[in-house]
Amino acid sequence: MLARLYRPDRSRLVAGVFLFAVKHSPNWLLPLVTAEIVDTVVRHDPIAHLWQAAGLVTLMLALNPPVHLLYVRCVYGSARRASTALRSALCQRIQTLSVNHSQASASVLQTKVLRDVEAVEEMVQQTADNGLGAITVLVGGLVVIGLRSPEFVPVVMVVVPLAGLLVLRLRERMRQHNEEYRREVENLSERVAEMTHLLPITRAHGLERTALRRMDGVLQRVLSAGLRLDRLNGRFGAFAWVLLNTLGVVFLAGAALVAYYRLLPVTAGDVVLLSTFVTLLTANMTGLLTLVPVISRGLESVRSIGEVLQATELEPNEGRRPVRAVAGAVEFRRVDFAHHRNGPRAVRDFSLAVSPGETVAIVGPSGAGKSTLLKLVLGLIRPTGGQLLLDGVDVETLDLRSYRRFVSFVPQDPVLFDGSVRDNVVYGLDNVDDDRLRAALRDAYALEFVDRLPHGVDTFVGEHGTRLSGGQKQRLAIARALIRDPSVLVLDEATSALDSRAEGLVQEALGRLAHGRTTFVVAHRLSTVRDADRIVVMCDGRIEEIGTHHDLLSLGGTYTRLQDAQLA
Repeated sequence: MLARLYRPDRSRLVAGVFLFAVKHSPNWLLPLVTAEIVDTVVRHDPIAHLWQAAGLVTLMLALNPPVHLLYVRCVYGSARRASTALRSALCQRIQTLSVNHSQASASVLQTKVLRDVEAVEEMVQQTADNGLGAITVLVGGLVVIGLRSPEFVPVVMVVVPLAGLLVLRLRERMRQHNEEYRREVENLSERVAEMTHLLPITRAHGLERTALRRMDGVLQRVLSAGLRLDRLNGRFGAFAWVLLNTLGVVFLAGAALVAYYRLLPVTAGDVVLLSTFVTLLTANMTGLLTLVPVISRGLESVRSIGEVLQATELEPNEGRRPVRAVAGAVEFRRVDFAHHRNGPRAVRDFSLAVSPGETVAIVGPSGAGKSTLLKLVLGLIRPTGGQLLLDGVDVETLDLRSYRRFVSFVPQDPVLFDGSVRDNVVYGLDNVDDDRLRAALRDAYALEFVDRLPHGVDTFVGEHGTRLSGGQKQRLAIARALIRDPSVLVLDEATSALDSRAEGLVQEALGRLAHGRTTFVVAHRLSTVRDADRIVVMCDGRIEEIGTHHDLLSLGGTYTRLQDAQLA
């Protein structure tokens, strides 16, 4: 996945590696220059050798700032663009997931888009800086040692395999701990979202201590997982440091003894070079090993992101015929729907033919299947049994994304974002003039309060519409639905947040505006559906009764009992 992600910037990355080698060259050239200077002094070589060596280092140091800036533009810019592309891909994938998957845990998906992508970006940037730095010094050092004192190359090469074995030994255990920590953080994210959502209930019932106790348990689990991860990282880092420095001391002592007893043709400059390089190699190998937890976290985040990008629970629309127009005829033929294979059916043997322009109300007790039926009408889910026909065409053959352009939906809880009244009402529409906007607000009986706002239709409503009352938010949601001039109108308790006066006004407006549109209304208060063309009473996913308000009352069945319960 990472290879595909960085493919558009591969030329920049190659250039970045070259630039890094140039800017980092003083780190492995300096020991060589130091050795040359020491040999010049000890052997009394021409003084020009000293100035040449010093000049070379000065030149490389002078080139470092501009080359470093170019390196940052190439590598860091590529990392930023890749992170943006990854977040964009995640957002696109979330939009194509099945509705059950995408709503399963919004906080987990949010963690993947934010934290996991950040971990991948951190892995790439730190690997580029520390990893390339260590590799450059290791390769450059081995080349220089091979040229100056090839006899010591085999000894130096022992350090790398030992460090590699150490990494391989601990990597699997660290991966497990990183995965455990990630799961705990995702769980924390869910609990924080839940806590903020429950704030009104918590404060209203004085349950602050209960909420904090629940959060403390989650925080303690995150703390424990984090401490275990830190201890493992600490043991790993300390052991690696001691091991590599011990090898360095042994290497230095051996080189000094070889030079002292003249066992090999090693000069004083060579001893200084070997001493310096062993320290550098040890430090850079340690730095390379410290990247293991960063890379481990990054790879775990890559796996986490892959859960979404490779998810198979997608809304099945590809290759299906797009919907160009909707007359509004909807027919259910013995429709079944189950959320899980072999699971209980939320809708069972449901048959109903709705004519264009007809208003159908769906009522029934909680758990009767009303919300599932609305999702079928909206095209968010497809039947798992039977047939659902739209204008006589089986929805299994249709791209339901294109069908939803002809549908407007008003949910029970109005969904507003932190924008102006105008932004919320015309969301997704282009070139909507003020006359059309004000007409929709007027028809939803929202204009009366919008004109009293400080900036009228350009007033910001706050996050989730917090600057408006529940009834005002619902009327804006209704205006948003009406401005689209839909062929199918779906209302899920659309007047539940309104007071008696506003409810009467909006009911009158909805009745007038539903004319000529196929309308599905789910309502708890039966008084709001008296005038529906037909009322469908659902129970346990089935149709229990069907008819007009008066017809159902005359039956004396479930509808009558619901009516009596509300009147009581």
